[in-house]
Amino acid sequence: MRKQERIRLILETLPQMYPDARPELHFTNPYETLVATMLSAQATDVQVNKVTPALFKDFPTVQDMAQATPEEVFPYVKSCGFKSKATNIVLAARDIIERFDGKVPGTLEELTSLKGVGRKTANVVLANAFHVPAMAVDTHVFRVSNRLGLAKATSVEKTEQQLMANIPRELWNKAHHWLIFHGRRVCKAQRPLCADCALYNYCANPVFKQ
Repeated sequence: MRKQERIRLILETLPQMYPDARPELHFTNPYETLVATMLSAQATDVQVNKVTPALFKDFPTVQDMAQATPEEVFPYVKSCGFKSKATNIVLAARDIIERFDGKVPGTLEELTSLKGVGRKTANVVLANAFHVPAMAVDTHVFRVSNRLGLAKATSVEKTEQQLMANIPRELWNKAHHWLIFHGRRVCKAQRPLCADCALYNYCANPVFKQ
């Protein structure tokens, strides 16, 4: 089967498998989207969703976060990782106040200029807070897209570039969630459920051969 035909079939099948694919982090505005996504690095969405209600209750705005100290924020988020996350969130908030008039910026270049914000986090914010077409590559998207053959790359950035080339721009935001859902439910890191996968016949690199 030719590559473009495989990709077409994959992109037709994924929305049938995951019609309700959506962000699993909880947020209501660009500030909350940014903070929740920063916390999600090396942490599960479930764990982030446990800590953000109290965090956003006591630090409801960028201004509130910018006036806090990392020592004040860390107790809220310590279950999501190291103190550096609290430090980066506070410093990013201060940067937003100083450089962007207190509003979370809406471009990749501006977002990645903030402390602790990489391309993946920036793309998640662009897609979910500003509804800008973006291809955020997390561990699930990286693994699944390279297994399926939507990309063939050894780095996150090259995977992002190839996904953007192989997937229509209008599907980027949806495809991100389809691939995450597939990675969490079927195409798992250690024991992928290849025998139960509706994409098996289109998969370029199945882990288990049928």
